[in-house]
Amino acid sequence: MTYVILSACVDVKDGACVDVCPVDCIHEFPDQYAIDPDECIFCGLCESVCPVDAIREIDEVPDDEKEYIAINRAYFEDS
Repeated sequence: MTYVILSACVDVKDGACVDVCPVDCIHEFPDQYAIDPDECIFCGLCESVCPVDAIREIDEVPDDEKEYIAINRAYFEDS
Protein backbone atom coordinates (compact mmCIF):
# COMPACT_ATOMS: atom_id res chain seq x y z
CA MET A 1 0.00 0.00 0.00
CA THR A 2 1.21 3.50 -0.72
CA TYR A 3 0.13 7.08 -1.17
CA VAL A 4 -0.02 9.03 -4.44
CA ILE A 5 0.49 12.73 -5.01
CA LEU A 6 -2.15 14.13 -7.35
CA SER A 7 -2.56 17.09 -9.71
CA ALA A 8 -3.17 19.63 -6.95
CA CYS A 9 0.58 19.50 -6.23
CA VAL A 10 1.64 20.36 -9.78
CA ASP A 11 3.51 23.66 -9.76
CA VAL A 12 2.67 24.19 -6.04
CA LYS A 13 5.20 21.95 -4.29
CA ASP A 14 4.62 23.19 -0.74
CA GLY A 15 7.00 20.60 0.73
CA ALA A 16 5.31 20.05 4.10
CA CYS A 17 4.96 16.37 3.17
CA VAL A 18 8.72 16.03 2.70
CA ASP A 19 9.41 17.49 6.14
CA VAL A 20 7.23 14.94 7.97
CA CYS A 21 8.08 11.78 6.03
CA PRO A 22 9.97 9.45 8.41
CA VAL A 23 11.53 7.39 5.61
CA ASP A 24 12.34 10.16 3.10
CA CYS A 25 10.31 8.53 0.32
CA ILE A 26 8.98 11.81 -1.11
CA HIS A 27 11.17 13.27 -3.80
CA GLU A 28 11.03 16.53 -5.73
CA PHE A 29 10.67 16.50 -9.50
CA PRO A 30 10.33 19.44 -11.92
CA ASP A 31 6.55 19.86 -11.65
CA GLN A 32 5.62 18.16 -8.39
CA TYR A 33 6.65 15.87 -5.57
CA ALA A 34 6.21 12.11 -5.90
CA ILE A 35 6.16 9.24 -3.41
CA ASP A 36 8.41 6.27 -4.06
CA PRO A 37 5.99 3.33 -3.86
CA ASP A 38 8.76 0.93 -2.85
CA GLU A 39 9.87 3.07 0.10
CA CYS A 40 6.52 4.34 1.45
CA ILE A 41 5.58 2.75 4.78
CA PHE A 42 1.96 3.99 4.58
CA CYS A 43 2.15 6.02 7.78
CA GLY A 44 -0.18 8.77 6.51
CA LEU A 45 1.77 11.72 7.86
CA CYS A 46 2.17 13.26 4.41
CA GLU A 47 -1.55 13.16 3.71
CA SER A 48 -2.35 14.79 7.03
CA VAL A 49 -0.15 17.86 6.41
CA CYS A 50 -0.67 18.52 2.70
CA PRO A 51 -2.10 22.06 2.47
CA VAL A 52 -3.57 21.51 -1.01
CA ASP A 53 -5.11 18.08 -0.29
CA ALA A 54 -3.04 16.46 -3.05
CA ILE A 55 -2.18 13.15 -1.35
CA ARG A 56 -4.42 10.09 -1.33
CA GLU A 57 -4.16 6.42 -0.49
CA ILE A 58 -3.67 4.58 -3.76
CA ASP A 59 -7.04 2.84 -3.38
CA GLU A 60 -8.80 6.19 -2.84
CA VAL A 61 -7.50 8.07 -5.88
CA PRO A 62 -10.50 9.60 -7.69
CA ASP A 63 -11.18 8.30 -11.21
CA ASP A 64 -10.22 11.60 -12.81
CA GLU A 65 -6.80 11.45 -11.07
CA LYS A 66 -5.94 7.76 -11.72
CA GLU A 67 -3.26 8.78 -14.23
CA TYR A 68 -1.21 10.09 -11.29
CA ILE A 69 -0.69 6.56 -10.02
CA ALA A 70 1.33 5.83 -13.16
CA ILE A 71 2.93 9.29 -13.19
CA ASN A 72 4.23 8.84 -9.62
CA ARG A 73 5.50 5.34 -10.35
CA ALA A 74 7.21 6.44 -13.59
CA TYR A 75 9.36 8.99 -11.76
CA PHE A 76 11.03 6.13 -9.91
CA GLU A 77 11.23 3.65 -12.78
CA ASP A 78 13.15 6.16 -14.89
CA SER A 79 15.65 7.15 -12.22
